[in-house]
Amino acid sequence: MEQTQYLVVGSSHAALEAITAIRMHDPDGTLTLLTRDAHLPYSPTVLPYVVSGRSAPDNVFLRDTAFFEHNRVNVRLGVALRKLHTDRNVAELADGVEIGYAKVVLATGASPAIPPISGIDTVPYHVLRTLDDATRLRDAMQRSRQAVVLGAGLVGMHAAENLVKAGANVTIVEMSAQLTSGYFDETAARLIEQAFTENGAKIRTSSRVVRLERAGEDEIVLTLEDGTTLHADLLLVATGVRPELGYLEGSGVACDKGILVDDTMRTNIDNVWAAGDCAQARGFFDDAPIMNAILPDATVQGRIAGMAMAGDPGLKPYAGGVPLNTYHFFGRHAISVGSSKVPEGGEERTRFDADTGRHLKLIMKDGRLLGIYGVNEFFDAGVMAQLITRRTDLSAVKDRLFEQPLTVGRELMSQIWR
Repeated sequence: MEQTQYLVVGSSHAALEAITAIRMHDPDGTLTLLTRDAHLPYSPTVLPYVVSGRSAPDNVFLRDTAFFEHNRVNVRLGVALRKLHTDRNVAELADGVEIGYAKVVLATGASPAIPPISGIDTVPYHVLRTLDDATRLRDAMQRSRQAVVLGAGLVGMHAAENLVKAGANVTIVEMSAQLTSGYFDETAARLIEQAFTENGAKIRTSSRVVRLERAGEDEIVLTLEDGTTLHADLLLVATGVRPELGYLEGSGVACDKGILVDDTMRTNIDNVWAAGDCAQARGFFDDAPIMNAILPDATVQGRIAGMAMAGDPGLKPYAGGVPLNTYHFFGRHAISVGSSKVPEGGEERTRFDADTGRHLKLIMKDGRLLGIYGVNEFFDAGVMAQLITRRTDLSAVKDRLFEQPLTVGRELMSQIWR
């Protein structure tokens, strides 16, 4: 049986950061990367650009084979982890091969969550989570004239925009009362909806699909809860993602919505860590474990896990998850960082220019930033996240920050990061 000092399961941002962190402190320990994806590592965030044709599938990889050769990483592509045997430190692969490990980090990401709609198993539909999903959707999009997108999160909205631009009649169906409800406030959602309807898309919020049927070879009929029927030649299901954790059954690794980890990304099993979209780590605002499936958090968590595994003395504990999302749509952009809740004793400041569509909202308490939301407002999301996690006292500059968030934010970080 093959043995490795470090086993990294997964191949996107968290996994790659873990590898880099391990090699920074331990250049010699044997290291194996295992991924169910048949491709070299890529970021899920690039997939909408593959769908639109702006990025060629061959040009989206985060690392090439030379990176793995230089870092002496044994790479196994296209084979999934079937079972983790923590009692004997063995990873059982889908092809039957077993790999013994001293330490393992699980960075297995998440998969599309398919809603339990009657008839969904009888109709063809697309999802968008892998590079192969993106190329299939890109090819199908060119033939579509009537498309329906289930779900108004960022994945669904990106795809809907691409479908609109390709000439399809697009209907977006969302259960919540607004678009992008998990990412942006009501004002931002209203501006996003306006941009889509101006470009010809139809929006049905507060709507639920209760039945799917096939009508001929190329037509799908969707029945909504209110009895309305929609017809589509392309259906995209973008109703969220969830980690696939079946490989942990019987392992003893504690899970809730994801794999529960401490502030070093270690699980309840001493030599098992988890990072990225499959990990459930402490939230910044109330310390409760949360799923914070965003790219910046994946990189931070992966780096922490790798440093902890290698015993790097420079390790700093995880500060807690802070939501951060950026979204570009029809030449406009929206950004959200931090909490959307105004706590007792907190303050909310907003401004909106109807002529330009510019919107900004700041949430603060005791001179410290808790959240910032904007549409067509330029500010650095990473800087704002740092101001939040460092609990920087902004009392002296909060008025200027509200008026010039980009300039003031960068001024502050140039001082703090010295």
